[in-house]
Amino acid sequence: MLRRTATVAATTLSAASLVLTVALAAHAGADPTAASAAPVAAPEGVAPEMFAALQRDLRLTPAQARARLDVDDRASRVQRVLRTTLGARYGGTWVAERGDAVSVGVTSAADAASVRNLGALPVPVTYPERALDAAVDRLNRGAAAAPDAVVGWYADLPGNAVVVLARDGGTSAARSFAAAAGVPAGVLRVRASTEDPRPYADVIGGNAYYTGSSRCSIGFSVNGGFVTAGHCGRAGARTSQPGGTVRGSTFPGRDYAWVQVDAGNTPRGLVNDYRGGTVAVAGSVEAAVGAAVCRSGSTTGWRCGTIQQKNASVTYPEGTVSGLTRSNACAEPGDSGGSWISGNQAQGVTSGGSGNCSTGGTMYFQPVNPILAAYGLTLVTTGGPGPTPTPTSTGTPPGGTTWQVGTAYAAGATVDHAGVSYRCLQGHTAQPGWEPPNVPALWQRL
Repeated sequence: MLRRTATVAATTLSAASLVLTVALAAHAGADPTAASAAPVAAPEGVAPEMFAALQRDLRLTPAQARARLDVDDRASRVQRVLRTTLGARYGGTWVAERGDAVSVGVTSAADAASVRNLGALPVPVTYPERALDAAVDRLNRGAAAAPDAVVGWYADLPGNAVVVLARDGGTSAARSFAAAAGVPAGVLRVRASTEDPRPYADVIGGNAYYTGSSRCSIGFSVNGGFVTAGHCGRAGARTSQPGGTVRGSTFPGRDYAWVQVDAGNTPRGLVNDYRGGTVAVAGSVEAAVGAAVCRSGSTTGWRCGTIQQKNASVTYPEGTVSGLTRSNACAEPGDSGGSWISGNQAQGVTSGGSGNCSTGGTMYFQPVNPILAAYGLTLVTTGGPGPTPTPTSTGTPPGGTTWQVGTAYAAGATVDHAGVSYRCLQGHTAQPGWEPPNVPALWQRL
């Protein structure tokens, strides 16, 4: 009997139109069961289970959940465009805590117009994203010297700082650690933390996959197998249900692995949704800070929250793991390796955290794209529509005109550039360096 390699996949955002700043019907903490003027169904192609989980865990009404998905999708597009076009001046992209707007950090006032042209809110910052990441890298290189008082560290884009988390009474030790690592005092923030992060493997029975007697959760299907957490098994270890061999594993330092499944197991971009059906994954476009994200694991099923910080490092008992993403979506032992999804895009696999799904907590996941790059893997997808283009109120030039700087293009407009035709995917005003072949998030080659 053939087995399928189970993965947790995302669902498709296909709202008829997307807006960047959305006036939500009520505040994000509203009772999701409250009556509304008209029933709001999940967007076409979005798994009802995921749509319901967003409402449950983020306490959103159906209308708010739909609006939130729209904003998150736009934030991903803005992030891809501006990270490329602003380069070293880019200060990061994040979704507001209420989920109703997208902000972009700018280190130069001259870049504010470019941000506004994409419908985002420019926020003046001192340090570009690259400077924050460089400071995190310094801490990572000195991780072996991190005192017990230090829980971890991460780049805080909205706060434009690098945050070191310290246990009670550990503030001074945390500052000394950061200073010894060469982190500039101006970029550093030390915050008290009660977190006690640990990897989320478990030694109990279950229906996920096993390495010996340890149970973990499958992440995403790739060519020949699946990706998961590195702490779930060392290279060469055998797995069961499905049967396979761990071909690559890194932990600590990073927390990722991939398993090559035995003949008779078919990796697919479909997964059990824990309610008798399957959902699909369409790609792995990175979501912005503040975006809604859902995760799935063999212990707790679907759970949702938001992306809080990226480029986080955590000090587990086994050692420090870096390059993680921090979230408030809960998880429990046995969920390790399971999928994290934003919209219909794979985000990563569960690493560990603290807390549980009864009282809440802080969780960390290993981003999926570095796993694919590390092992030369290809994500298995089921196709389906990608992020939805966004109509805007800007004018639409006649189709087939030559692309020009300063022209306002609406979604659906067609232009010619260097003898090639392109269709606009997102309304914007053309800027120098935003030529169609340079910004695939804005233009699709025809």
